[in-house]
Amino acid sequence: MHDIRFLRENPAAFDAGLARRGLEPLSAELLALDERNRAIKTELQQGQARRNEASKAIGQAMAQKDVDKAEALKAEVAALKERMPALEAEDREVGDALNARLAAIPNLPADDVPQGEDEAQNVEVARWGEPRHFTFTPQDHADFGPALGLDFEGGAALSGARFTALRGQMAQLHRALAQYMLNRQSGENGYEEVNPPLLVRDEALFGTGQLPKFADDLFRTTDGRWLIPTAEVSLTNLVREQIVPVESLPLRLTALTPCFRSEAGSAGRDTRGFIRQHQFEKVELVAICKPEESEAEHDRMCAAAEGVLQALGLPYRKMLLCTGDMGFGARKTWDLEVWLPSQQTYREISSVSNCGDFQARRMNARYKPEGEKNTRFLHTLNGSGLAVGRTLVAVLENYQQEDGSVIVPEVLAPYMGGLTRLRP
Repeated sequence: MHDIRFLRENPAAFDAGLARRGLEPLSAELLALDERNRAIKTELQQGQARRNEASKAIGQAMAQKDVDKAEALKAEVAALKERMPALEAEDREVGDALNARLAAIPNLPADDVPQGEDEAQNVEVARWGEPRHFTFTPQDHADFGPALGLDFEGGAALSGARFTALRGQMAQLHRALAQYMLNRQSGENGYEEVNPPLLVRDEALFGTGQLPKFADDLFRTTDGRWLIPTAEVSLTNLVREQIVPVESLPLRLTALTPCFRSEAGSAGRDTRGFIRQHQFEKVELVAICKPEESEAEHDRMCAAAEGVLQALGLPYRKMLLCTGDMGFGARKTWDLEVWLPSQQTYREISSVSNCGDFQARRMNARYKPEGEKNTRFLHTLNGSGLAVGRTLVAVLENYQQEDGSVIVPEVLAPYMGGLTRLRP
C-alpha cells in the first residue's frame, strides 16, 4: 500500500517510480480521487457541526418564543439529516475506490535497482563455487530420480500433474535437507522458529500483497480460507494490526511449511521433474524491523540463504533483479540461482526481498520510536532459506554418479541415519 501523503507531496517522483516499473502515470487520477475524498469528509464534518449547532439553537429559540426561527432551524436540521446518509455513502464509495487503486499498484523500486523489462536485464552480483566437471554426461533428475524414489507417476495418479510422491531414501533426503535448513536458520542465524497456520483469511493475503491481484495463483477452500503460497504470509501477518515494542526489534522468524500454488501463469514451463510443483516445502525467512535497519537485514538474510548453499557445496550465483522482474511487493530483490548440470544453467532457488513499509501499511503494523509520540510503519523482508524441493533437485544433479547413485553431502550425515549414498 502506498502512502497518500507521499503522493501528495511527490507526485512526479511517484510517477517516475511507476515508469521504472513500466506503468503509466497515475498521480493525477489518484490525487483527484484523494481531493474528492477529502472534500466529502470536510462537507461531512461541517454538516455534522452545523447540525449540532442548529439543534442547540432550536432550544434557545423556543425559550425566547421565537417560533419562526425555531421552525427554520428545524427545517435546516431535517435537511442536514436527509443529506448526511448520502454523503456518508459517497465518502465510503470514494474512500474505497481510492484504497482499491492504491492497493493494486506495485511497490516503487529502490534507487539502486537496475532498469529492465524482464529477467534478461537482471544483474549478476557474485558467484560462488565452480560447476563440477563430469567424466560422463550428467542426466536430468527427472530421468534418474525415479529409480531413487522420485515417484512422479504415483503422485500424478493421486492428484494430477505437478504432484510427486517421495519414497524411501528420497523422502529421507528431502526430510534431511528440510531439517538441516531449519536448524541452521533457527540456530546459527538466530531466526525464531514458528509453526504457523497453513490456512489464512483474506486479510492476511491482502497484507502481504497476494490479494487481490494474484488470486488465480492460489488455492481456496470451500469455507473461504486460502492455502498459503509461502510461509511469508503467516509469519509477516503475526504483527498485523499491532504496535510492536521497539525493544523487540528486529524480529527474525523462520518456518518450515508446505506451500501451495496453482502455477496459473506457468503453463508449459518445467512440466517435467520436481522443479515446479503445486505442493512443495520451503524454509521461509522473515524479518520485521525499523526502517533504518532494513538494508542491513536484507544483507543478513541473503547471507543466511547463501550459507545453506555453501554448506551443501552447491555452485550458485547472486542476481540483483531489475525493475521488470521484481515481485509486486518488493522494492529490491536478490535471487540466488543454483547450478543445474543437466540444463547447464543457473536456476532460481531463493528470492530475498526488502519490501520497505509496503506490506506494513497494508497490515497496519507499526512501532513507536523512543522519545516520539507518533508511531511509524515497520519495514518487512522475506526470503527462502531455501526451497526444499529445488535444493533436492540441485543435490541430486550435482552429486549424481555414473552408476545412477547420488552421494549425500557431508553436512546432512547427522540427519540420514548413516546413509551416505542413494542407490538405485
